[in-house]
Amino acid sequence: MDGKVLPDPRRRLPGRGAHLHPTTQCLERVERSQALVRALRVAGPLDLTALREMIGSG
Repeated sequence: MDGKVLPDPRRRLPGRGAHLHPTTQCLERVERSQALVRALRVAGPLDLTALREMIGSG
């Protein structure tokens, strides 16, 4: 994985996923707590640009 988080509102993409409420508050909370890193089981930082754009905070 290249560290990019891709939104998948239709839940059709292959691979590991994680549920996130589509609010800026929820996104900020998971960024602070590193919850997505743990949920997706990755070692490094994640690029949340596409997710921020979908939610509307980017």
